[in-house]
Amino acid sequence: VQLQASGGGLVQAGGSLGLSCTASGSTFNINAIGWYRQAPGQERELVASISSDGITKYADSVKGRFAISRDTAENTVYLQMNSLKPEDTARYYCARNTSPFIERATMTRDYDYWGQGTLVTVSS
Repeated sequence: VQLQASGGGLVQAGGSLGLSCTASGSTFNINAIGWYRQAPGQERELVASISSDGITKYADSVKGRFAISRDTAENTVYLQMNSLKPEDTARYYCARNTSPFIERATMTRDYDYWGQGTLVTVSS
């Protein structure tokens, strides 16, 4: 399975970006999917996750600003990011969870495939 994340770029504070994560080699429609981010010198952080049946969960830092969704026909998971802040600057990674359930989607050890990441830079 290969995960391809795309959609990153440079945006001003207050702006929006939409990220996509597409799987090839296999479907991931039966898996929970997570979006992580990692800024230089910081720990990797789970920002949003979605179960196989569409239940979502968000980190407090992005709640109300980010929205994760999935299109099973397209085998793609999206992360819409609004009201972006400079502290959202990071490389964003999508990852496939071994479980379909949202409860397991918060456990980093349960992710088995990772995309290469896409860089999001928010200028002040």
